[in-house]
Amino acid sequence: MKATEIRDLAETEIADKLKERRTELFNLRFQLATGQLDNPHRINVVKKDIARLHTELRAREIAAAKPQA
Repeated sequence: MKATEIRDLAETEIADKLKERRTELFNLRFQLATGQLDNPHRINVVKKDIARLHTELRAREIAAAKPQA
């Protein structure tokens, strides 16, 4: 998921995507531990997606607080 795609989402959609990615990361880690993981690179991709989602949420928080100050 690219940053431009994330910027176009609403906050509720970002929260949903974040929840989905966390669940996916949990499942990938479980597969890694049991030796069933086909693509280990997917773990890094999902971690970066989670970071991008968090970054966009934080940027929106900062933008919302700025006019008040």
